[in-house]
Amino acid sequence: MKTSVPPGGTRAFFTIWFGQLISLIGSQLTGFALSVWVYDQTHSVSLIALTQVAFAAPFVFLSPLAGVLADRWNRRTVMMLSDFGSGLAVLATAALYLSHLLQPWMAIPINFFIALFNCLMWPAFTASVTLLVPKEQYGRANGFVQLGEALPQIAGPAIAGVLYVAIKLGNMALIDFTTYVFSVALMMFFVRIPSPPRTQEGHQAKGSVWKEMRYGWDYIVARKGLLSLLMFFLATNFLGGIMNPLFVPLILDHWKADVLGLLSTIMGVGMLAGTLIMSAWGGGKRKVYTLLTAGFVGGLFLAAVGFSVTIPLLAVCGFGFMFSVPFMNACSQAIWQAKVAPDVQGRVFAVRRAIAWSSQTIAPLLAGPLADHVFKPAMSSGGFLAPIFGPMIGVGANRGIGLLISLLGLLSFLVAMAAFITPSIRHVEIDLPDHVVNVEGAPAVSANPAD
Repeated sequence: MKTSVPPGGTRAFFTIWFGQLISLIGSQLTGFALSVWVYDQTHSVSLIALTQVAFAAPFVFLSPLAGVLADRWNRRTVMMLSDFGSGLAVLATAALYLSHLLQPWMAIPINFFIALFNCLMWPAFTASVTLLVPKEQYGRANGFVQLGEALPQIAGPAIAGVLYVAIKLGNMALIDFTTYVFSVALMMFFVRIPSPPRTQEGHQAKGSVWKEMRYGWDYIVARKGLLSLLMFFLATNFLGGIMNPLFVPLILDHWKADVLGLLSTIMGVGMLAGTLIMSAWGGGKRKVYTLLTAGFVGGLFLAAVGFSVTIPLLAVCGFGFMFSVPFMNACSQAIWQAKVAPDVQGRVFAVRRAIAWSSQTIAPLLAGPLADHVFKPAMSSGGFLAPIFGPMIGVGANRGIGLLISLLGLLSFLVAMAAFITPSIRHVEIDLPDHVVNVEGAPAVSANPAD
């Protein structure tokens, strides 16, 4: 039996999607400008990494609470609060910069407060998909969610590279603030989201805030396939967390911010291409196969980054890697939306994100020491890795960063291979039944044998 969706639900989904698209374009401007400004001021990979840890921390430590709020409160209210709070943090950034009070270390609390409110958005938005679109359209809807992340990757960096030179960080942050206001206004006047239908799982989860936060973890642990899939993303995100802070110095050590913007835009085009295909296709009947194949492809493209520092190679590798990302994310999201009861999706998805992102509080901190104290000196003339890898990729301090990214890509490929030979992941769509909800919203008995 299929979950009912309200008339106009698809229109409401696309209204939210459009508002988030505009907001994400604005966020690209601030994120790009703040990272470039910090690196220009300090040339510190470690500080870049710390800003990324500050952004990840709320998703790890506060997402379970955000998920409970997404299930307890109206999900439209949660999303509006998310955009309003993040917008205020961006407005504070603009004020500090324009008054000449902004210091590089301040990027850490700025990112923390932006993420503090952003962590409310994801469980509320992704859980709303289940209420607004039919189950058979989950794959395509999540493809559009990925599309909403890809389009800013194209427009944002290219625009930001030009604007950073022309109007600087402060005015870019003001533009970002207006995009948050726009998103809030759209949801306030044009979106209505129904309450989720009641299920047996939702009844069992009711209780104190702590009990409801804990329920998300218990729900996942009781389903081995979901837990194994989550561990795969935890490992993948750990490797990606080390890699992320390396991209900015890899480019800026050779070229200026406009080249960084160009390459970021090309990566965005890759993500757009992947999302367009995913949105039209839906991921196929066995979405887990599509997910893991994308993991193989993305790892191989990352592994090729270290062979030379040329714009064409970096463009091809960046395009290929980002092309694979929408297939992984959208297929994973469609699997979780089909397997998790609608009225507990907020807390389950939030715990899932907290665990998947937990590595982001540690992994980026490894990037600075590995790059600055191990790989860069090791690949410099006379370094201990130069005789081994120098004939293949060249010698020089920046070659160390390229080599590190390549090794992380190879490890990502191996993690995807390990996931493919793990039965609980490969058979997750078969072993776990889809959630069943009575059309009238009455409680339904779960078909899951783990209950």
